[in-house]
Amino acid sequence: QVQLVESGGGLVQAGGSLILSCAASGRTVSSYAMAWFRQAPGKEREFAATINWSGGITAYSDSVKGRFTISRDNAKNTIYLRLNSLKPEDTAVYYCAAANRPYALGYASQYSYWGQGTQVTVSS
Repeated sequence: QVQLVESGGGLVQAGGSLILSCAASGRTVSSYAMAWFRQAPGKEREFAATINWSGGITAYSDSVKGRFTISRDNAKNTIYLRLNSLKPEDTAVYYCAAANRPYALGYASQYSYWGQGTQVTVSS
């Protein structure tokens, strides 16, 4: 089993930045694709970013492309999401997810393990 714990969320003004972290435990995730999803109040969970096992391939949703950056440190069993140029519409709970495969797309069904989420609130 893989346990995922997100951190780094908080309250930030529009235009600001945050760095989210997701620490994995239980087993190494160095061979797993990882991703960040988010869920805004009253909305369904949506894909934000994904990264393959080595970190060499990333993909983003159109809503965050150019503003968010996903990365990973396999030695630390941790992935990150840097959020720049934040907008009020980025307000959501951000979830880290791990897929039991080296490559994955933005479909939640491809991810087997999920964290509890960290709240990001962007004020206008």
